[in-house]
Amino acid sequence: MSLLRHAIHGGMVAGLIAFGACTTAQTTIPSTASLTARLSGASEVPPTQSMAKGNLQATLDKNTRVLTWTMQLAGLSGAPTAAHFHGPAAPGENAGVAAPITVTGQPTDNGVITLTAAQMDDLLAGHWYVNVHTAANPNGEIRGQVMIAASPQ
Repeated sequence: MSLLRHAIHGGMVAGLIAFGACTTAQTTIPSTASLTARLSGASEVPPTQSMAKGNLQATLDKNTRVLTWTMQLAGLSGAPTAAHFHGPAAPGENAGVAAPITVTGQPTDNGVITLTAAQMDDLLAGHWYVNVHTAANPNGEIRGQVMIAASPQ
């Protein structure tokens, strides 16, 4: 009987340790994601001859689905007339507007939007892009796919 009791006790202890490890692993999943996009005329579909460049840096809170972004633009053919997040689409594909981006014509713009669960899933899967429009390029002068930023090693 004592041998059976020890076996049961050992099994219970092992089970509790395994449960604790799983619980700890679940709590270490980051609740935020860092995202980035490099915008260029070559990324437009079809490509433009624009030499303009852009950079989007964003943070997504996965719990609240709030996306906070900063975008820097340089060298556009004129003031931006509009900008949007588009998706879902892979690189080289076009898609409808998923969310507007407010652009002021200043070198740096910032914004915050709340996503739906489906939008968040598409964004995290790399299926959103940023498109900046100008009068000379009404369909978009520069574009960049939004991707999860590489973690520092």
